[in-house]
Amino acid sequence: MGMLTAVMAGCGAMSDGWLAALRDIPALAESVRLVGLVDLDPAVAAGRAEKHGLSGVEIGADLPSMLARLKPDLLFDLVVPPARFGVVEAGLAAGCHVLSEKPMANTLDEAKVLVDRAAAAGKVHAVIQNRRFLSGIRRVKAMLEAGTLGDITAVHVDFFIGAHFGGFRDAMDHVLLLDMAIHTFDAARYLIDRKPVSVYCRETNPRGSWYAHGAAADALFDFEDGVTMTYRGSWCAEGANTAWESTWRIIGTKGTLLWDGNEGFEAHVVAGDEGFFRPLTTVAVPQLDSPLIEGHGGVIADFVQAVISGGTPLTVGADNIQSLAMVAAAIESATAGEKRPVDLR
Repeated sequence: MGMLTAVMAGCGAMSDGWLAALRDIPALAESVRLVGLVDLDPAVAAGRAEKHGLSGVEIGADLPSMLARLKPDLLFDLVVPPARFGVVEAGLAAGCHVLSEKPMANTLDEAKVLVDRAAAAGKVHAVIQNRRFLSGIRRVKAMLEAGTLGDITAVHVDFFIGAHFGGFRDAMDHVLLLDMAIHTFDAARYLIDRKPVSVYCRETNPRGSWYAHGAAADALFDFEDGVTMTYRGSWCAEGANTAWESTWRIIGTKGTLLWDGNEGFEAHVVAGDEGFFRPLTTVAVPQLDSPLIEGHGGVIADFVQAVISGGTPLTVGADNIQSLAMVAAAIESATAGEKRPVDLR
């Protein structure tokens, strides 16, 4: 397969990171050629092309006509969430493999349709979940897969950040669950490696919150095989921010790993079978075997490699829809005040 051609839809602030990755990461620069930029305001697209030195790239506001004319292999979808469904639909209909920013759709029903459309078209459809492409989570994953902690039984996650965004988030309903928690839920799914089954969730908007609704939430998830997960989160907790990637306590049958969400780890496993408190041994979290392309660039490179090889990217929509289902079920539970299934049927 020769160099893949790509069109990017949505040229707002997020596009700078994508365009830099496509230019600066050798695996992408050698395999992807950008042929078109689409934005509702073509002047914005033209400005992005100029900033990143993209000469000979078509600029336009009409995505379907550009796709029909250029017939690109790939569509990079960076549009605002309400427009996502139509953009992905257009890309798949035009024969493109599609990589979208999160969320993969505005609703779970829309996401199901897109997964079905991608399958019917025989195209790769994947979602940016950049937390899976950080060295910290890959090191934790390697330790869990090695069985160092035994069988995983429980995961406890804390996310507490006093974030003053201004703008649309301040007015959103379910702001923490909808706009942020999907990153943590997706990371938990990646580490637990089982399907989520049900959730009980409570949302609050604490006194002093500068958000309109749902700035804090607590959720209890059940996964298959009796694995449990607790999530405590707030976007209006001042004074002791966690990492954006949350802080984690991961418990197995042989021991426990504490992870600060970045590169801070503390792990102990049981080293004997006597005593009120069993003796413990400190264990190191392994370094990665090979270099990792981190963040957005890593997701894009994984997607491109899957297209070239005929494989499946780590963030393929057919799997990633389960992370969106966790968010949808948590919101349903919080609204109803009752436990809800995480249900894709």
